[in-house]
Amino acid sequence: MIRILHILHSMNRGGTEAMLMNLYRHIDRERIQFDFLLTDPAPCAYESEIAALGGRVYRIPRLTRGNPLRYMRAADAFFKAHPEYRIVHSHTSSKSAIPLWIARRNGIPVRICHSHNNRSESGINGLIRDALKPALRHTATDFFACSTEASLWLYGKKKSRAGEVHIIKNAIPIADYLYDETTRKETRSKLGVEKAFVVGHVGRFFHQKNHLFLLDVFSEIRRRRPDARLLLVGDGALRPQIERRIAELGLADAVVLTGVVSDVHRYMQAMDVFVFPSHYEGLGMVLVEAQAAGLRCFTSAGSVPEEANVAGLVEYIPLSESPAVWAERVLRHTGPHPRTGTLEKIRAKGYDIAEAARRLEAFYLRRAAEITR
Repeated sequence: MIRILHILHSMNRGGTEAMLMNLYRHIDRERIQFDFLLTDPAPCAYESEIAALGGRVYRIPRLTRGNPLRYMRAADAFFKAHPEYRIVHSHTSSKSAIPLWIARRNGIPVRICHSHNNRSESGINGLIRDALKPALRHTATDFFACSTEASLWLYGKKKSRAGEVHIIKNAIPIADYLYDETTRKETRSKLGVEKAFVVGHVGRFFHQKNHLFLLDVFSEIRRRRPDARLLLVGDGALRPQIERRIAELGLADAVVLTGVVSDVHRYMQAMDVFVFPSHYEGLGMVLVEAQAAGLRCFTSAGSVPEEANVAGLVEYIPLSESPAVWAERVLRHTGPHPRTGTLEKIRAKGYDIAEAARRLEAFYLRRAAEITR
């Protein structure tokens, strides 16, 4: 059995983490096992499931600007104590250069970097990430990305266009998301939105997802459609700021905050449209999920890759447009439309998790065979 060490901050519910768990559930675990090296000291949402599937979770201190040496020493000590890992797979953007450099120093032959975004965050952290890109190209041996845009951003045109980057689709268990009228009625009843026009969003409450703009858009929708309700699935550090903005806009009775949930697919059945105005996305996995549920989706032009439009249900709107314009575009599609027939379109684009897991499994096995020759 080959054990693959995945490196990232946490295994809470988010796009990258959900992608990894989808793959982990469907990969042949008699041949390949996933282990996780995390920097989040708190217990994570997926931790018990990882243990049940046979995986291990390890922790080292977080990489910070104030004390990077603490992280580097801990990572070095970890690799020295665990020589069994011959393949490491890092998901921390250009900061992967640091753990992969330490892995190289410890003789680990296969070092995978995986790009999940198409731009850096703003501020000093973004500048640091940009500065680390050249080093990453020398410390990694294999390069993954969730989309062409994510590849171009992290690895550059030369490497991306030379075919040196593997595009690993953020695949999903499509059947879980297929529209079901019974599930829709049950979930809408549970949420108290049986007769409402439900605008939906799924995402962590932090800057990238642009919740404050979403609230302004919804305020305009609500002004035109008093029966509208906004369903926000997720949680995060910006929740107090988001709650204040909800109160300022007078939307307390129109916004449903679900917190983190384990059954996102059921909540998507309750929605009527999906609005996703992110500042940036490597792909936007929830857009694939929303289309599997038959939802019309509205997202940010120039910020979210066109590759996310896997079933022809995504409309792109520039963030430079006003909330009123966004609202008008959304409300053009308030009438009923068929929410079935997306399965084969999504599968044809390579987003079926069973097929994606088989491809990744073949890659790991091939690289493991190469380093044992």
